Amino acid sequence: MWRSIASNALSLLIVVLLLCGGVILWGKGQYTTAGPLDQAICLRVETGSNMRRVSDELANQGAITNGRIFLAGADYEDKASKLKAGSYLITDGSSMQQIVDQITTSGRSTCGTEVNYRIGILSAELQVRELDPATNRYVEVLAHDPAEGEAPAEYAEVAAQSDVRYRVTLAEGVTSWQVVDALKSAEFLTGEVSNLPAEGSLAPDSYELTRGADRAELIARMELAQAELIAELWPARAEGLPLANEQEALILASIIEKETGVSSEREQVSSVFINRLNQGIRLQTDPTVIYGITNGQGSLGRGLRQSELRRETPYNTYVIDALPPTPIANPGRASIEAALNPANTDFIFFVADGTGGHAFAKTLAEHNRNVAEWRKIEAERANQ
Repeated sequence: MWRSIASNALSLLIVVLLLCGGVILWGKGQYTTAGPLDQAICLRVETGSNMRRVSDELANQGAITNGRIFLAGADYEDKASKLKAGSYLITDGSSMQQIVDQITTSGRSTCGTEVNYRIGILSAELQVRELDPATNRYVEVLAHDPAEGEAPAEYAEVAAQSDVRYRVTLAEGVTSWQVVDALKSAEFLTGEVSNLPAEGSLAPDSYELTRGADRAELIARMELAQAELIAELWPARAEGLPLANEQEALILASIIEKETGVSSEREQVSSVFINRLNQGIRLQTDPTVIYGITNGQGSLGRGLRQSELRRETPYNTYVIDALPPTPIANPGRASIEAALNPANTDFIFFVADGTGGHAFAKTLAEHNRNVAEWRKIEAERANQ
């Protein structure tokens, strides 16, 4: 009898163990396999939240199938106490394990609200954007020019959120003075910039940072990025260029940056200036003359006068025989690459063609025809 009871108990225990093992395997499968999301969502984890609240939110949004398994998995991996506040893009099909990893690892927000301070050629703009999880694209919800006065109340509400991400974006061709002047108006930055960075020394790019970041440290990041970029590109330059060093490459790149906004013709514009330097022909480019007048402190706001084209300054390339002494703006990668690897052409002239690009010429006669055509286009536009 006792032997029969023992046998039955052992059998029952085996069944229970098998069932437990099956449940564990099933739970593990639920935790590691693709989840039910068919469209990405943005999960916001508040400061002071916990894994149970996150589990409930994920369940409400249809991102997980079982909150208990989610919690058990996070606890088993010893991640339940490592939750980090932020806004996280949870992509479609994310497993519970992937979600736990995402919200406990870096704490870096990947969706939600972003403040992007764009410093452009003519103005700076503070943009507030929201990431649309469905399209993974940012949607602008607010734009404000700090130079026009106090930011709207909506911005103050956004700035008060702890998980808002900040970035500063420099357009290609901005001057160092424009950058420093614009950064002074960025209320989310701190500290002072004691010295104006050398022209051409800042890399046009997008710089992610946190609220309260130091302005001088941000400038240092921009300088380091540009120094690393020119150090990377200089060794790969074409042979025989009339450029003595990296600084001269930056000078030429800045002129190219200011002469054309059409990416496909940068190498051709570069070839014109390289050909002129090789043949001892003056560069005769308006942007350098303008820089000599404004010192990079904003736009000229009018056309150049004949007296200004004749006046001898270090930046008047209608008068001086070579490159100006410094860059006239901060060039981006594409213009630096064009300066170091120009197209192989015989062009020594170019003029606007009315489409936003330029008409190039090898001879003065051909150039004069292009100029006449451009004057005709200008006259037609003036009469419209």
